[in-house]
Amino acid sequence: MAEQRRDQRDERDARDGVQDVPERRGRGVSAEVAHAWEALMATARRTVADGLVVGTSGNVSVRVGDTVLVTPSGVPYDRLTPEDVTGVDLDGRQVLGTLVPTSELPMHLAIHRTTDTRAVVHTHAVHATAVSTLVPELPTIHYMAGALGGPVRVAPYATYGSDELAENMLHALVDRTACLLQNHGTMAYGSTLDQAYDRTAQLEWMCRLWLTASSVPGMSPTLLSREQMAEAGEKLRGYGQRK
Repeated sequence: MAEQRRDQRDERDARDGVQDVPERRGRGVSAEVAHAWEALMATARRTVADGLVVGTSGNVSVRVGDTVLVTPSGVPYDRLTPEDVTGVDLDGRQVLGTLVPTSELPMHLAIHRTTDTRAVVHTHAVHATAVSTLVPELPTIHYMAGALGGPVRVAPYATYGSDELAENMLHALVDRTACLLQNHGTMAYGSTLDQAYDRTAQLEWMCRLWLTASSVPGMSPTLLSREQMAEAGEKLRGYGQRK
């Protein structure tokens, strides 16, 4: 009899469009937060799959209202589950979950407080990190730097997780949507996780391009002028499909 009632309930729920919410999301969170956490986990795993992160060396955040969901510290991304949702308010107070937030929380919060962005991706991408040790600004090897606001700056080194590093990063991000962190990695943000990720991947590709071109003995790569970069940046603002 109990089994018959359960089957009848399942049939009614399927007919009414009811989903088994507890198995799909952390307890006590809204559908919007649950969806954002799913997207955050997917983006974090993508950074590893695409070689932008080794182990747990990067981190991702996405904002939902006044709550910033972040990857927890030291937890491999393939082990994250819907129950692991971790969130803080804009002052850094934990409001969701019990796992300790990423150690790079100051950088994420600095961006969320000072921009209208919704998503931030931080990686230790190898080519970008290599470039960060060589120059104060990524040479203008390709016009796609215009999609990031212009020549990509390198934020001076500071200890990871420190307020000093967050401050250095903000200076490097003035009028930019991505920057390099000296002897550390990359930081990029966007209106969506996909956009923040794509900007991260684009930056890593440009760094790899410059390193490759610069490695040819006896030759130096041709660089674009500021005027050429500005023209490309203006044109890129209209790139893609109009909504």
